[in-house]
Amino acid sequence: MDLRVAAYAVITDDDGRVLLAHWNESGRSGWTLPGGGLEPGEDPENAVRREVTEETGYRVRVDRLLGIHSRVIPAARRLTPHESDPLHTLRVVYRATVVGGRLRHETDGSTDRAEWFALDRLDGLQRVRLVDIGLGMADLA
Repeated sequence: MDLRVAAYAVITDDDGRVLLAHWNESGRSGWTLPGGGLEPGEDPENAVRREVTEETGYRVRVDRLLGIHSRVIPAARRLTPHESDPLHTLRVVYRATVVGGRLRHETDGSTDRAEWFALDRLDGLQRVRLVDIGLGMADLA
């Protein structure tokens, strides 16, 4: 079984909107929380700060750990073709606050844009389950 550890952030602004990144990889897409995989030996808090900056242009302060979500993806449902092993994903979810930078879209990554969304607009939005999981952890869902 393969293992992937990633860190994500739930970030809201003064208007109560949530910051999401548009994931677009292997022919699949959807809005997700900004974040991503840890580099070897990287601290999860450092990873989430790095990933948020890469995907959105914002610098963030990590406020607190919301939780860890664990999921096993069967080999047949993995995004990478010809994988024979399941993937165990551990997703560390933090609450974070923007402290600098400005909104921009990622280039040459697994996300292609970032945007703020009012919470009442999420129902009609094509999104990955992690958005609902993270918002639930933050008591926003």
